[in-house]
Amino acid sequence: MGRNYLAHSSGDAINAVLAAVGYNFRRLIAWLRFLWFRILFALAVAVQLKLA
Repeated sequence: MGRNYLAHSSGDAINAVLAAVGYNFRRLIAWLRFLWFRILFALAVAVQLKLA
């Protein structure tokens, strides 16, 4: 996890929790980006079918 700038054992615990939150936040953002592109793709297909 790199350097821990928080003091004592409570700082170690806080650092571990913050690292987990950051990891899960990145996963959430990636999932939302995937969902957004799926929605855009579905809308584009619907528009193409309506125009055809």
